[in-house]
Amino acid sequence: MYLITGASGTVGRPLIDSLVEAGARVRALTRDAKTSAEWPSGVEVVEGDPSIPETVAPFMTGVTGVFLHSRAAAAAPAGLLALAKDHGVRRVVALSATNVDEPDEHQPSRFQGDRNKEAEQAAVDSGLDWVSVRASFFAANTRLTWAGQISAGDVVFGPFSNFAEAPLHERDLADVVARALLTDEFNGRKLEVTGERSLTHAEMVEVIGTVLGRTLRYQEIPADVAAKNMIARGFPEAFVGALMNRYRRLAGQPGLVTDGVAEVLGHPPRSYADWVSDNASAFRARRENRAPGPAAPR
Repeated sequence: MYLITGASGTVGRPLIDSLVEAGARVRALTRDAKTSAEWPSGVEVVEGDPSIPETVAPFMTGVTGVFLHSRAAAAAPAGLLALAKDHGVRRVVALSATNVDEPDEHQPSRFQGDRNKEAEQAAVDSGLDWVSVRASFFAANTRLTWAGQISAGDVVFGPFSNFAEAPLHERDLADVVARALLTDEFNGRKLEVTGERSLTHAEMVEVIGTVLGRTLRYQEIPADVAAKNMIARGFPEAFVGALMNRYRRLAGQPGLVTDGVAEVLGHPPRSYADWVSDNASAFRARRENRAPGPAAPR
């Protein structure tokens, strides 16, 4: 039995599919078991808060492996894993990020609640067999930040058109985590997994246009304008500041590309075009145009 924290999220939900397809038994941990999420047949859905380990204690019985989501566990990853060890859990796979060793002020996701460094260290110190999966920029972030503009027009406004990442398909990430949970092969490893190739913001928008059969372009705007727009839309000021710090420092450089996905899965990662094809409906839907805002890295 595998306990999945963050079960209904961008990583947890496809991870459940990966494990079920491999024939594994899955216990999906969610803060609200009444959500409208659709679960594969046979998945046990339980309600608890991994940031409050005692709420999870009843669901550790019979569990052999835990997926530790760095945002779901928040400030309590060590406590959750101590509880897991006490219940006979043997393995933990922690979600981390490729930028985990950078200064906090250059890690935007920390200001959205991710605790990648803490989750990874808790796994290392847990006394369990452990793997840390350091993920790159989620391709899904471009849906969150650009879909509104693209569904309403042919121009995406944002800063730093030459900032580059290697967008990672969430299913590749899920498949890597599943394999790390199911086998001993990667114990004690910090696996860096990225998308197929480095793409700038401008190139990602071009890829979206190609898949949709439209001519799209990225129009660069000043960073201070983009920052003000994001803050006006409700993004925390600290998050926006860290995002712009990261963009300034790395603009013009290629994004990190690793062979992590190929090493673990035996095949190259899915391309960004593959991801766009899988999510094309989000960019075609007509919706209210959103104020300019950049894609947020992990």
